[in-house]
This record gives sequence, structure tokens and C-alpha cells, in this order.
Amino acid sequence: MSLQTSAFAAHSETTPLTPWALERRERLDDDVLIDILFCGVCHSDLHLARGEWGGTTYPIVPGHEIVGKITQVGAGVTKWKVGDTVGVGCFVDSCRACIACDAGEEQYCQKGATFTYNSAEIKQEGTTYGGYSTQITVDENYVVRIPESLALDAAAPLLCAGITTYSPMKHFGVTPGMKIAVVGLGGLGHMAVKFGKAFGAHVTVLSHSEGKREAAMSLGADDFVVTHNEETFTENASRFNFILNTVSAAHDLNAYIGLLALDGRMVLVGLPDPSPVAAFPLVLQRRSLSGSLIGGIQETQEMLDFCAEKGIACDIELIKMQDINEAYERMLKSDVRYRFVIDMASLKS
Repeated sequence: MSLQTSAFAAHSETTPLTPWALERRERLDDDVLIDILFCGVCHSDLHLARGEWGGTTYPIVPGHEIVGKITQVGAGVTKWKVGDTVGVGCFVDSCRACIACDAGEEQYCQKGATFTYNSAEIKQEGTTYGGYSTQITVDENYVVRIPESLALDAAAPLLCAGITTYSPMKHFGVTPGMKIAVVGLGGLGHMAVKFGKAFGAHVTVLSHSEGKREAAMSLGADDFVVTHNEETFTENASRFNFILNTVSAAHDLNAYIGLLALDGRMVLVGLPDPSPVAAFPLVLQRRSLSGSLIGGIQETQEMLDFCAEKGIACDIELIKMQDINEAYERMLKSDVRYRFVIDMASLKS
């Protein structure tokens, strides 16, 4: 049967998020019901709520960095039991039959993954609604375990910001001693610094703001380079084996490609406006430019276990659900270190 749960939703691209009574889809035999404890706030939440990427279906309930406890399990559930502490990330279903799904890369499902919110349901009619709510119904195969040693509030952003930065470093082989750079020091960038150090790399933060130097070094960065001068790119030419570019604002990709050494690779995890890429800098040094999304279910679990082993968590600011619109405005000003997380007790009360 379906379930009514409290939520916050945007009802148009110009209206703030406000309380809304959400009707969760009917729970099936392979579903679990999760009581949401914490939900991280991602920049994509803001973009979609305000219709900035197009394709938003209103009302929209954002939130895809969900941590909570299972309160009910379907008759066919075998992986989980009531009381388990679990997480739900950016997607909640996929076709399960394509090459990507067979490889455990459900995020690249060739028919399109079902995202945690603003996506068409596969099993039933309707639209998915995210974690700015008190409860969520999810297929058991798209849930991950939260290790006991992780603080639940700081673990929530790992389900997006964490896996978004972990996945390309693991996939493209960041190894001890490599010279890597992280472009941007925000929600994604600060996690990239932590993972880079945990992988044993020499980590440099590249930022246009001198004011972020102290923060970068406190996170464990080995070096910090300010990028607002052209001389910076000349002085650091061919320096890095790997660059993780987290910036979504428009910038010259060619300048950063020039910082790559022979066989170096730059991976985009931000979504900047289109920027022409010159062929010569790539061809002459056998450099590569790649993109990366998030990770599959198996890799997300691997990342969480890695974080528990290494003592890695996201730096967060805990907020009430009622403060979400103010948080969005602060995000636009980069006024958060480094991720807002909603305490869902504020909505339940």
C-alpha cells in the first residue's frame, strides 16, 4: 500500500521549497521502507528545483544523499532487515539487463537509470521523489550499508559528493606517488583532496581564490596554486599525472590540459558550459580528457567501506529542513564548508 509522508517540495521554478504531503509509491515485495534521518544538499538539487537544467517535473522533492534506518521490508527482501542503517544515493533503479548494468555500472544504464528524484518510475506509474522527506520506499538492490564507524550526518554526502570523486580516482588508477591536482575546493573538491591523500598521491589544489589556501592545506593538500594569472599555467606546465576538475562554472579547459604530463588525464566531474578543446595539446603529449558520473551500487559500497577504514567523512553544516531556502542562497555564494546536511528530525517534529 502507498504511504503518505511529510516532505518539502518546489511547485514551480520561481517558488521556494515549502511543506508538502507526499504520497510514496506502493511498497512491493522486493522493497524496503526507510525512515530518513539525514539528507545531504547537493548543488544539483538547487539547479533542478529552479528548473535551470530543464526537464523538471513539478512538484519536485529533491535529495539524493539519504541516510536512514529500515523500518519495513517486503516479503521477498533477502539483503536487509528492520533496523539496518542504510543509504540511498543518486539512483533507485535501472534496466538491469544492459551491458552497463551487468557490469555493476548501473549509473550508466543504457536505457537510463531511474534517479532518486525527478525521474519516471519503472515499476509503477509516477515520478520519483527524493530525500527532503521523512520516509522513502526503495528496491532492496539499490540500497547500501552505512558502516557503524561513520557518523550518519557526515556520511550522507558521501552518497553523491563522495562517490563522484572516489569513482574516477579508482577507475583511472590514482596510485601512491602520483602527482594529482584538484580543480576547485567545494563540496566535491574537498572530498577529492581527502581521497587523493588516502590513495597516497601528492595532491595540489588549483583554485582562483587565494583565500582557500589555508582550508586546502588543513584538509591535507600538499600544495596550493592560485590560477587567476596566466603565468601559473606556464610555471606548472606538464606537472600533473591526473587532474580531477570539479568546477561547473565556465572556464578554459585547454589551460588545464596544458598542466598534464605525458599520458596525463583530466577528468570532468563538474558540468561547465561548453568549452572548445584544442586537439594539439592532447595529441602531442598523449593526454586524455574524460568525464565521470557517480558510481554503481557495488562501488558505492566499496567507497563507504573505504571511508570507514580510513576515517574519511564529509565536512558538513547541519541544518533544519525549514532552513533549506536560506541554504540554497548560501550555496550560490559558496558560503558553506563544504556540504549542507538536513537533520530530518526537524521535519518530523
